[in-house]
Amino acid sequence: MLGHLRIARATSHLDEVLSFYRDGLGFEVVGEFRDHDGFDGIMLGHIGAEYHLEFTRERTAEATPAPSQEHLLVFYLTDMVAFGDAVLRLEKLGHAPVQSRNPFWDRNGRTYEDADGYRVVLYRGTWESRPLGGLQP
Repeated sequence: MLGHLRIARATSHLDEVLSFYRDGLGFEVVGEFRDHDGFDGIMLGHIGAEYHLEFTRERTAEATPAPSQEHLLVFYLTDMVAFGDAVLRLEKLGHAPVQSRNPFWDRNGRTYEDADGYRVVLYRGTWESRPLGGLQP
């Protein structure tokens, strides 16, 4: 199945999540809405990309935090300058890397946590180059 992918989740920390993904990871705001049937939302992505992230805040309810440390968004970065720039931006915003539950991610990149406890891995390399003991994608 081919098509545009939207990854959507609720947050109680919309402003902090916006800062993490836009200012820290360099995403662009590709859409947003305010008080649409009691929800606020923001869509973040890159113009022309086949995916974007959507974060929504329900005005009358709290969102639950990440259920585990293994809820990950993994970004494979082949450009080491882009990797270094993302690390610097996140750390300037006060986000220190966290130890991954799976040590594989620490050997090949850095893991950060957003305001809701969801984790983002910045992986140095390509999807094709990851060593998985011969497993095929």
